[in-house]
Amino acid sequence: MAGGPAETAAPVLPEGRYGSTRPKAPRRWRRWLFLAIALLVSGVIAWVAYVNLGSAPIDAERVAFRGEPGNAMEITINVTRDDNNRAGVCIVRVRDKTGAESGRKELLIPAGAKYSRMTTTIKSIGEPVTADVYGCSYDIPDYLSTP
Repeated sequence: MAGGPAETAAPVLPEGRYGSTRPKAPRRWRRWLFLAIALLVSGVIAWVAYVNLGSAPIDAERVAFRGEPGNAMEITINVTRDDNNRAGVCIVRVRDKTGAESGRKELLIPAGAKYSRMTTTIKSIGEPVTADVYGCSYDIPDYLSTP
């Protein structure tokens, strides 16, 4: 049985006419490029997360609060900062029974120790039930700074 389908050989192509028949190897530079881009993007994401979610340079926590006569409340806070040579400002506030802010005060934290304890009284438009720290910053408004 000569010439049957089982004995048919693969066609031979003319040399040089159709190019190489071997499979092309994947280009390694593409892998390195994608790896470099992935590392760069990961680094940028990590840096942004560190800047936005890292510890604050100046921070305060409420230690105590107590009601005062005449819709006022006294609050005591502990301030922690990374640069004790710079003055800062902390915003403290009181809230009424609905949770709405009913009084606010900006408290100047003078340069000095790394850890400071400050006490102040905040007046409220209604009866306050709690006091807390809204936030702290080294950006002091002009009216709080001394000439």
